[in-house]
Amino acid sequence: MFKATVNKKNFDIASSDDGFTVNGSPLSWDLVKVGDGYFHILYEQKSYRAEVVKTDAATKTFTIKVNGRIYTVALKDKFDLLLEKMGMANGAAGKMNLLKAPMPGLIIDLKVKAGDVVKQNDPLLILEAMKMENIIKSPGEGTVKNVKVKKGDSVEKNQVLIEF
Repeated sequence: MFKATVNKKNFDIASSDDGFTVNGSPLSWDLVKVGDGYFHILYEQKSYRAEVVKTDAATKTFTIKVNGRIYTVALKDKFDLLLEKMGMANGAAGKMNLLKAPMPGLIIDLKVKAGDVVKQNDPLLILEAMKMENIIKSPGEGTVKNVKVKKGDSVEKNQVLIEF
């Protein structure tokens, strides 16, 4: 038994020898892998192209593009559902150690310093890339241990910016 949340809509998914059921109804589809991360789906006599754009194993979230539309999928297996029922959910999701640069750019402004306590989605810094200012927000809760960059620094993709 799985619970999937797709763009904020919930679905109960179960598998058996006969295939999958979604919200209790059998899922009748044809899925063919056409490349690494690319799939072709036939469902209710319609054709769909699907691409797995991004995966995050720690939070069990996926970004999937189907016929050009983006869908965010969050999965919970039976263990996640049990932990949620016991009130112990999202242990790994909120834990963070490092913030890395999502793209190369220039640090325009820093919003935090060592010792600051941040919550999820708090602004941490502003990164200019391709003449656009991007507000980089906290992916979870934590205390800033070290800011590895300063205003005016040029950074590369995946460079560590902040340690938590």
